[in-house]
Amino acid sequence: MQPGALSLSQATEAGTIYSLDEIAALSAIAHDAGLAVHMDGARFANALVALGCSPAQMSWRAGIDALSFGATKNGAMGCEAVVFFNAEQASNFAFQRKRGGHTLSKGRFLGAQMTAYLDKGLWLTLARRANDAADRLAQGLLQIPGLRLAWPRQVNEIFAIAPRSLVAALRAEGAQFHEWSSRAVASALAARDGEAFLRLVCSFDTQEAEIDRFLAFAREHFASAPAARGL
Repeated sequence: MQPGALSLSQATEAGTIYSLDEIAALSAIAHDAGLAVHMDGARFANALVALGCSPAQMSWRAGIDALSFGATKNGAMGCEAVVFFNAEQASNFAFQRKRGGHTLSKGRFLGAQMTAYLDKGLWLTLARRANDAADRLAQGLLQIPGLRLAWPRQVNEIFAIAPRSLVAALRAEGAQFHEWSSRAVASALAARDGEAFLRLVCSFDTQEAEIDRFLAFAREHFASAPAARGL
């Protein structure tokens, strides 16, 4: 179909982030082609604290025209905002929103969430907690022979490759996680026979005790099943 805009996810579904220079370069290419640039910021806060920059630096100063500013994945019950940095591009958005069925009768419940989310930098505090929890988990996983990370952790998502025996044992213990597809992953990074590609996500309320229990169980599994280490 005819291209209408470039959309960048920051952070991405793979838990990776675009640098400020990369955002600016991609935005410049899109603008040269006459396209607007949208940023999917469902995890905007996580990427922001990871880069240590300002919201402006990661959005309009880097060439972003419109931002989907997410709060749901960082502590809100269910709240997002769309931010336009060009008033002309926003002129018809209210009508588009209504045609799409996104007009709520009690918008104050969304407003209350966003107000609390932004108050005194809470959104950044929550994102740092989630990122720090993921870092604790990633560092622990790297110390366990038989486990490996597909790529380095950057935000609050970790992609690990583990034997299916461990996956079954973790689930039997009550751990919940999503198995990721290797279809879009380079063959050198993909899971091999007998392995699973896991997506592990930490949130602002992930407790250190939960992480330590997860890691301890994984270590115990390999200690009691030496054959599982033959990777």
